[in-house]
Amino acid sequence: MLLQPEQRTKLDESSDTLFYDLPRFVTHVDDAFIQRLTDLYRERLSPHSRIFDMMSSWVSHLPTDLEFAWVEGHGMNAEELAKNPRLNHYFVQNLNENPKLPLEDQSFDAVLNTVSVQYLQQPEVVFAEIYRILKPGGIAIVSFSNRMFYQKAISAWRDASESQRVELVKRYVESVPGFGRPEVIAQPSTLPPILQMLGLAGSDPFYAVIAERMELLC
Repeated sequence: MLLQPEQRTKLDESSDTLFYDLPRFVTHVDDAFIQRLTDLYRERLSPHSRIFDMMSSWVSHLPTDLEFAWVEGHGMNAEELAKNPRLNHYFVQNLNENPKLPLEDQSFDAVLNTVSVQYLQQPEVVFAEIYRILKPGGIAIVSFSNRMFYQKAISAWRDASESQRVELVKRYVESVPGFGRPEVIAQPSTLPPILQMLGLAGSDPFYAVIAERMELLC
């Protein structure tokens, strides 16, 4: 089993639908993180490709100089998603209640998940869904920092160090046959953990796990 039942628990076990009922028009990471993520997207995403922005909000951090054939959005708050100028279409769904995506097999060139993986209680199902909707050769980019809604992050994430969280996301990828070996980009915080907890200035750490759906063999 990828996670034990107790590792999937949250401090606030009320429905995530209630928690995200009100829109939050804020960014959850700092400008340096956002720039690093946008640069990564510019490097790895192909123009005129089809993108699924999973667990999105009112911003997607996609490069403004790249055009895509289609950007499908998903999130927990319709008001936030409606404000996102990069989305061609969006839908609202609580993946912790229904992790199956209403999307066709092999229909996207890339799946993005930005600073939200820590909230998934059934990650093995969600990552299998990511694999299902990716075209052969398509990529998943899962990015995260050390910020979170603490009461809504699963225990396995809350109790882990930053390096352990990277390994956890790698395990999510490796739980799905057909993904290639996950690639990790890591830029840890330069501040000691105690200073981070005190809220002293410093760039947010940047982590990304990138996985490719391998080409099908004939």
